[in-house]
Amino acid sequence: MTTSFPMNDGNSAYSYFNNSQRQKEIIDASKEMVREAIIGRLDVEVMLSSSKLFRIIELGCSIGPNTFHAMQHVVDVVKEKYNNINLEFQVFFSDHIDNDFNTLFRSLPMDRSYYASGVPGSFHGRLFPSRSIHFAHASTSIHWLSRVPKELLDEKSPSWNKGLIHYGTSNSEVVKAYVAQFEKDMEIFFNARAEEIVQGGIMVFISPFSSYIRLVEFFGSSLMDLVNEGKLDESLVDSFNLPMYFPSPQDMTKVVEKNGCFSIEKMELTHPKSKLVDDFDAKTFIINLRAVLEGLLINHFGSKIAEEVCERTLLKAEEISTWMKANGGKPCQLFVALKRK
Repeated sequence: MTTSFPMNDGNSAYSYFNNSQRQKEIIDASKEMVREAIIGRLDVEVMLSSSKLFRIIELGCSIGPNTFHAMQHVVDVVKEKYNNINLEFQVFFSDHIDNDFNTLFRSLPMDRSYYASGVPGSFHGRLFPSRSIHFAHASTSIHWLSRVPKELLDEKSPSWNKGLIHYGTSNSEVVKAYVAQFEKDMEIFFNARAEEIVQGGIMVFISPFSSYIRLVEFFGSSLMDLVNEGKLDESLVDSFNLPMYFPSPQDMTKVVEKNGCFSIEKMELTHPKSKLVDDFDAKTFIINLRAVLEGLLINHFGSKIAEEVCERTLLKAEEISTWMKANGGKPCQLFVALKRK
């Protein structure tokens, strides 16, 4: 059974709605690659020989306007390519059932040219009827695992991740456990999408790359600060791990080829332009990450500890800014475009 990891909901100071600037930068930076995939690889006239209804899914949509901007871009490019066909669009936004769909749809642009609806459910498994989807888009969600690798929860296992919350500086057994869970999840994901996407349909997704590992580890160091001050039981930190894996091109190629239902049309590591990175704006970056991670922290440590961890990580802004200056030019995003065979 998958576990739900929703972003901070609502419209508060630390909500994802108000703190997803970096995600917007990533989506905006990928728009030209999405356009290239549609213009160069999509053949609507073959797929829609008996219908003019074009269906799009956004997987792991979260909340706020970013996902609508991404979907409007897809609609606009398809219209541009097929301006001689009177297409009707349906767009489905999917996320865990605990996602705040009310906040999501309050950000829906009023000039939309498509019918939109929400579909609660984990994006890893089946969501739609067979051969019903023409374009699938997963904006910055594919790195979420369905669960923490079970080996990390066994104190007697060599994958016991003592004192750490992720795999960045962990031993090789911890990394192997994360890779194995990623491969299991992606097998389910690709099998589901292979059933849902029509032949010739396109799927694109964007994943943060390994530079994010270090950023989330700053939250782990704040947890250990509390342990060292006697304010938090170390066993609670030892039993907490982030359910995220940031795949490499090699990781992604392996799972796509194992599934065998999709051809790789484009796979590229990129360094999207970022005002946050260019300005070394660590404070905003941390608050963006807080909107993503705080729910996980609250679930495991309680709201009081979670808030203190977030505030302490904010105090590390100068250290994080220094790290950003040293690493800001490295690739931090993986873009993948696949075509259903």
